[in-house]
Amino acid sequence: MYSWNNVESEIIRTMITRRPELECCVPAMEAFHAALVNVYDNNGCFFTCGNGGSNADALHIVGELCKSFERKRTLAGDFIERLTGLPYSEELAEHLEAGLPAVALGLNSPLKTAIENDIPVPNIAFAQELNALMKSHDMLLAISTSGNAANCIMAMSVAKAKQGVTAALTGPKGGMMAQHADIAIRVPGEDTKHIQEAHVVIWHTLCCLIEAHYFPQKR
Repeated sequence: MYSWNNVESEIIRTMITRRPELECCVPAMEAFHAALVNVYDNNGCFFTCGNGGSNADALHIVGELCKSFERKRTLAGDFIERLTGLPYSEELAEHLEAGLPAVALGLNSPLKTAIENDIPVPNIAFAQELNALMKSHDMLLAISTSGNAANCIMAMSVAKAKQGVTAALTGPKGGMMAQHADIAIRVPGEDTKHIQEAHVVIWHTLCCLIEAHYFPQKR
């Protein structure tokens, strides 16, 4: 079982204070956080996918991970040294921020349209892209309010076959995605809008947790 540090514990406490109905999600969030720490400790990459509003969530998550969210992200000293003498080295050394590797699937329109045009199976685009990019130390988060999005399930199958970690963020029923995920975070909610609102709280908290783990200094 993962042991929260003081900063991480405070982030969880704050979430529960604001949204007490989400306390039921904390054990799964703990498992998710531990898995993502293991991914990044092993130089892996984190992938996300979803449809509609969940697609926007998947993209937003990547935006919070690849640059500073709430904390100062200092560059490694050896990287700054290797920049020396290169074009714009001073500007880069001063303004670049350390990032956590993350990719939202489905944003490459030439690839997506080629898949849709060339492969007769519908909903396979996420799976094809992940098949090209994922390695065994990587992790996939698939997001769906119903938990039954076919393209997300196909991507999860590829992630499992690649020996990566699969996580699903769903509504209370979980659907097929929760059944087949290594980690399933099922949020409470009676309809799509309430589930999606809870999803935002959950993944924002997860982004805060992983950032605090690696970059504890506040901006």
